[in-house]
Amino acid sequence: MTQSGFHLESTYAELPGIFFSKLSPTPVSQPELVIFNEKLADEIGLDLSGMDGEERTKLLSGNLVPDGTEPFAQAYAGHQFGNFTMLGDGRAIVLGEHITSSGQRLDLQFKGSGRTPYSRGGDGRAALGPMLREYVISEGMHALGIPTTRSLAVVATGETVYRENELPGAILTRIAGSHIRVGTFEYASLHEDKAITQALLDYLIDRHFPAIKEKDNQALALLEAVIEQQAGLITHWMRVGFIHGVMNTDNMALSGETIDYGPCAFMDVFAPDTVFSSIDRKGRYAYANQPFIAQWNLARLAESLLPLMHDEREDAIGMAEDSLNAFEQVYKAKWLSMMGTKLGLAETKKEDEQLVTDLLDWMHENATDYTNTFRDLSQEELPDGELYATESFQAWHTRWQARLGEEEDLDSSLALRKSVNPVVIPRNHKVEEALQAGEEGDHKPFHDLLSALENPYEDGDHLTPYQSPPKPEEKVLQTFCGT
Repeated sequence: MTQSGFHLESTYAELPGIFFSKLSPTPVSQPELVIFNEKLADEIGLDLSGMDGEERTKLLSGNLVPDGTEPFAQAYAGHQFGNFTMLGDGRAIVLGEHITSSGQRLDLQFKGSGRTPYSRGGDGRAALGPMLREYVISEGMHALGIPTTRSLAVVATGETVYRENELPGAILTRIAGSHIRVGTFEYASLHEDKAITQALLDYLIDRHFPAIKEKDNQALALLEAVIEQQAGLITHWMRVGFIHGVMNTDNMALSGETIDYGPCAFMDVFAPDTVFSSIDRKGRYAYANQPFIAQWNLARLAESLLPLMHDEREDAIGMAEDSLNAFEQVYKAKWLSMMGTKLGLAETKKEDEQLVTDLLDWMHENATDYTNTFRDLSQEELPDGELYATESFQAWHTRWQARLGEEEDLDSSLALRKSVNPVVIPRNHKVEEALQAGEEGDHKPFHDLLSALENPYEDGDHLTPYQSPPKPEEKVLQTFCGT
C-alpha cells in the first residue's frame, strides 16, 4: 500500500460474514484537514511522509482508499438505556488494521464516513463539533493515563449535515485496540449458532487475551478477565470525575478502552448523582451508577457466552453468576486502593474506607470542586479558604494527618498524590467554548485547550484559565450525542 506509507490488514473480515459489510466510505466534496495528531502517528509508527498534503487529506476523508484495503462496517447489537436494539456502524467504516513496530494491532476507523447497511435511516454523517469533542476528550483521557480510543485526525467535509440546525460536516479518524463490544457478542448469540459465537470468542482471545488460550474453559476465563478489565477502567473514570453518559452495551469495548465520547463530561462540583446526557432523564448513567451499570453490561456478555461455558445451561448460569457476583468485590478493592492513592496512601486498610467516604460526604455537603479539592490535598500546605477552616474539615484533616503519619515516606506520599490527582481536566465549559469557536472557523481555542491538557499532572501558570470551575452563566448542564 504505497500511497499511504503503512500496511493495513483486515483480520476481522475473516470472521463469519454476519459480523460486517464490506464497503468504502462515501466521498465528500471539499475535504479540509482541521487537525492531524502527529504525536500519535509517531507513537504507532504510522508514516504518512510519502504523501503530500492533498493526498493525506483525501486519505483521512475517505476519498482515497489505498490499494489492497477492504474497508468494512461492523454489525452488532446492544442494550441502550436497558432496551435491546439491533445496531451496527451506521456512520463508521473501519479502513483496516495497522500493526505497530511492537506488534500491536490497531483499528483505523472513519466516523462520519457515510451511510452503511446499518444506518437505520440516518445520513451516515457527523458534525464538526462532536468530532472535535471526541478528539479533545479522548486525547485528554489518554494524557490522564486512562485507557481510551485515540483520535488521529479531523477532516471538515465541506458539506452541511442537518440535525436540529444546519452544521458543518466532519470525519474523525479513530484509533482503537479493536471495536469488539459486548454488543458484538449479543449480536452473535442472536443467531443461536455456537460456531458463530465461538469464532468471535477465538478472535477476541487471539487479539486481546492470548493468555486465555491455556485455559480449559475459555468462555468463563474471558468473562473473568473482562470483569477485572472493566472494573479497572471504571475505577479510572471515578478517579478523575469522568461521566461517560451512554454506557450502553454497544459502548463497552472489550479492548478495555473508553469508547464513544458523545454526551460525556467531567464533574465540577462533587455530586454522585451528576448526569449530563440530555436523554438520561432517570439518571441511569449518573456518576455513582457507573460501576453498577458496568456489572449489568457484563451480565449481558455472560448471557451471550453461556452456551460456550457448559453444555448444561443451569451449570453455565451458576458459573457466570459466581463470576458476576465477584465484580462488586473486585471493583470495591480497586476503588478503595485508588481513593487511597488520591490521599497519598501507598496501601489502604479496611478502616481507610471511612476516611475516604467522610471526605466525599463533606465535599458533597459543601459543593466543593472535585478536581481542585483533591489537588489542594496534594500540596505541601493547604491553601487558605473558609471551607478548609471549618470545624468539620479540620476534624477530618486531623484524622488524615494521623493516617499519613503511618506512611513510611511522606515525600513519596506527596508524589503519589500529585501523580493521580490532575491539575487540569477537560472542563465542560472550556470544551464547549472551544467547540463553538471551532464550528465558526476559529480553531485557536481548541488548540490552546489541547495544549493545556497535554501534561495534566504538572502545574503551570498557563493552566490557570482551565482550572477554575465555571461561573454560573458558564455552566454546561447537558451534553448531547451529536449524532
